[in-house]
Amino acid sequence: MNEDWISQIKRGTLEYAILILIKKKDRYGYDLIQTLEKYPMLQTKESTVYPLLRRLLKNNYLEAYWKNIEEGTPPRKYYKITELGNFYLNALKRDWMILVKNISDLSEEEK
Repeated sequence: MNEDWISQIKRGTLEYAILILIKKKDRYGYDLIQTLEKYPMLQTKESTVYPLLRRLLKNNYLEAYWKNIEEGTPPRKYYKITELGNFYLNALKRDWMILVKNISDLSEEEK
């Protein structure tokens, strides 16, 4: 598969995937990376996830807080979705569904 094409698809969908995961439960960065590892087209690196999380925070789609997990380990920065983030996620979902339908319709026209 063309690596540039895969990269473009990932960039466009990673934000959506991360918001879906955080909506399900509060998460920290490494947890997101590990979870995305299970999905080949969504595998990513810290250098991609952390700037994306910072941008989502800056846009008020996420809130962050520190949480101690166990004594003797450093606290982890967790992210939770905001009300504005939920609105944004719903808009992304709507756009995603339209895109999938459009691609499906195009594919059917080729037959």
